[in-house]
Amino acid sequence: QDFSHLQAQCLSQSLLFEDPTFPAHVSSIGLNLLPEDKLRRIQWKRPTELQRNPYLVVDGVSRFDIMQGEIGDCWMLAALGSLTLQKQFLKNVLPKDQGFQDNYAGIFHFRFWQYGDWVDVVIDDRLPFLNGMYLSVHPRTSNEFWPSLLEKAYAKLRGSYQNLHGGYLSDALVDFTGGVQVQLPLKDPPPDLEEILKAADRSQCLMGCSTSNQLKRNIELKNGIVQGHAYTVAGAVRIPYKNGWKHIIRIWNPWGHGEWKGPWSDGSSQWDHVEPKYRESLLRNKDDGEFW
Repeated sequence: QDFSHLQAQCLSQSLLFEDPTFPAHVSSIGLNLLPEDKLRRIQWKRPTELQRNPYLVVDGVSRFDIMQGEIGDCWMLAALGSLTLQKQFLKNVLPKDQGFQDNYAGIFHFRFWQYGDWVDVVIDDRLPFLNGMYLSVHPRTSNEFWPSLLEKAYAKLRGSYQNLHGGYLSDALVDFTGGVQVQLPLKDPPPDLEEILKAADRSQCLMGCSTSNQLKRNIELKNGIVQGHAYTVAGAVRIPYKNGWKHIIRIWNPWGHGEWKGPWSDGSSQWDHVEPKYRESLLRNKDDGEFW
């Protein structure tokens, strides 16, 4: 599908685009994602029906724009959170020639790396709702829609929203960059793991991490970590601490809330022993899903 041609066609006819290849239909959701009675209740709504002034992007793109919905696609959203930290890669995935203000025709497009090529995926902007709630990613800022629309394009690439329900973080990182992925097992980590992470951070690598799902998925443990869940690695630094140095790693939860409660968490006593200039630059004491 040619985005520019389809957009021009819709504008000339004063029509809003309806994508015949990924329709507002149960087939695009997937038959096994929800019980049949819930599938029947799904409604599709355009951002223009939800908000008086919708925008694709408000005040730049950030991981904090994303809040996971009903679909278990934390693996994809953790990769997306990492992508927002590297704007030079983000522009490949999120073309700037679109929005709700100029030449709006209900059509958007996003690009993903598939088998050696950037593939342009065209969608209409009808989003699935169940009982008045977003089935997909819901925006933290109510009138910002890039996360929901990008997720829809990725669902189309994969065949349905159901096909986003469970997956591998490494696959999404490759699809968003065309890069090469490396996995480091934390059960038997390399001895220089901290140096590897710091070097990767300096080299502008996209990073994520995940917990084992041998038990039940999406169970929050007492320490705040979620079982069978994927996270963005949002930074790795070494800071002076007491009489030495400490390596700490910043992690973000695609739920947009729910954080680690142990050492170096937002309210932990370790921060009392850190120089104010480091503490002020590194610590965000908010329930935004991000923690050290």
